[in-house]
Amino acid sequence: MSMLLDLPRPLLDVHRSALGRPWHERCASAPAQSLAVAIAQGHGLPEVLARVLAGRGIDLHAVPGFLEPRLRDLLPDPAVLVDMEAAADRLAAAILKREKVAIFGDYDVDGAASAALLASALRDLGVPYRLHIPDRITEGYGPNVAAVRMLAEEGATLLVTVDCGTAGHEPLAEAARLGMDVVVLDHHGAPEMLPQARAVVNPNRLDDLSGLGHLCAAGVVFLTLVALNRRLRRDGLAIPDLMAGLDLVALATIADVVPLHGLNRAFVRQGLAVMRGRGRRGLAALLDAAGLGEAPQAWHLGFLLGPRINAGGRIGDSTLGARLLLCEDPIEAAGIAAQLDALNRERQAIEAAAVAQAEAEMGMRLERDPDQPVLVAGSPDWHPGIVGLIAARLKERFGRPAFAFALRQDGTATGSGRSIPGADLGRAVRACVEAGLAAKGGGHAMAAGVTLAALDLDRFREALSGDLAASVAEARLGEALLVDGLVSAGGVQPDLADAVERAGPFGQGAPEPVFALARHRVADARVVGTGHVKAQLRGRDGVAVGAIAFRAAESPVGRLLLSHIGRDIHAAGTLSRDRWRGADRVELRLCDVAEAS
Repeated sequence: MSMLLDLPRPLLDVHRSALGRPWHERCASAPAQSLAVAIAQGHGLPEVLARVLAGRGIDLHAVPGFLEPRLRDLLPDPAVLVDMEAAADRLAAAILKREKVAIFGDYDVDGAASAALLASALRDLGVPYRLHIPDRITEGYGPNVAAVRMLAEEGATLLVTVDCGTAGHEPLAEAARLGMDVVVLDHHGAPEMLPQARAVVNPNRLDDLSGLGHLCAAGVVFLTLVALNRRLRRDGLAIPDLMAGLDLVALATIADVVPLHGLNRAFVRQGLAVMRGRGRRGLAALLDAAGLGEAPQAWHLGFLLGPRINAGGRIGDSTLGARLLLCEDPIEAAGIAAQLDALNRERQAIEAAAVAQAEAEMGMRLERDPDQPVLVAGSPDWHPGIVGLIAARLKERFGRPAFAFALRQDGTATGSGRSIPGADLGRAVRACVEAGLAAKGGGHAMAAGVTLAALDLDRFREALSGDLAASVAEARLGEALLVDGLVSAGGVQPDLADAVERAGPFGQGAPEPVFALARHRVADARVVGTGHVKAQLRGRDGVAVGAIAFRAAESPVGRLLLSHIGRDIHAAGTLSRDRWRGADRVELRLCDVAEAS
């Protein structure tokens, strides 16, 4: 890949854009250009698609499999995961004996989707189950002793934790003491010492060599159901429609920001196809509540559906997301979707004020010390349910890992962090826990959570900074915007979008292709919605294209657009397809702009 990134001269001579970075053509090197030609000629593909593939280092012979990722080609034998056979055997025993199964999930999208995926299978097989999603404020992340005791008292004999449990030593030991068997289905970074359980299925446990560490929890649950289905067939049973759950796996894969390569690409590609059939009542209702009339694409899952499902766990009822995904009654589903939509609007208002405060504070800190590798902010006024969103905005705004904390009256601080590619935040947080600096915490490379004493925030920031300084510095060296091609406003058409979409799905580790418009006039620019900037960019031939910069009204991108009406700029963004009410329009989702000197 290094040959593809060794680009000596900035594209359009943009040395410093509005966001302070140079622009480079992704496919500018001679080897990459030769590969693009070979791909186009060898597979009969449009030149723009060939350049997108070559720019991402897709080998000539790997192109067919990349463009058509199929589960039958990429799905591994689930048994490659440590403890998978033990997990499938214990679940099968519970199904055959009609034991009551307790499902303990997380309150985010991955947790809700994982819980609904397992619960749907049990429901279809006629097995009694009890679903418990913890309250973020009163229970916190992961299994807790009080909940375990409650589930045992209700008659559960098997406890399955999904998207959590790998670090739940005390609660799972209590489950064993109460006579419950435990199966953990998780993907978060694992400590060396695992909890007491019949099976801990986690591709990120230290002794797992499956190479599936990029899966989200829903992906792990799906593989578990594949193994369970194989086990049940010995007794003449089967999960009625296993593939129908791929919509939930796709949703969780995108929303949990795990890398989109290999098996995850097949999960999302085929899961989107299932979702477009609108067979799941809850998701259909949520699509309607979000106003999405077109067929959902990968980015819709992360920007429209995910935040609404998360809103319940952030500031409302943590069970709403899982209940929606399990709901079979269209009227009930519409009601839950409306609740989540309203909570999401409330969450946006709370978030906006908190983000403004955090950005102002971190901006001042960076003026004093511009080289801080990690940002840590906290306030007693921040709702614990939005600290992850604050961290995400800080990461986007300042281009480095960030943590945001809700400071509680009891002297504790509950925080959530977001990272940049190349800086493993989950590992750094686990190191802090092992060093005794935090009471509990964990996560994965791009996101983590932690609880510690508020007085230890500075020590926590120093520990993270020391741990991640080198990886953050290396990651920030590659901050140049990589552009896949130059187009004009007139070229932003459905046929271009069609070609580009074939290289999808896009997400973490598989960035959407970026196209640049050279010297286009800002015919119009205005603030719309909740701080978005909408613009019309006109080429020299008089053809204009719509463009939008999300949450950019107070950012350098938004300010440049608003101040350059009637003037030429260079613009870069990804393609956004609008098929509302039979139309087929394409606009540009702006990611950067620059003055056209």
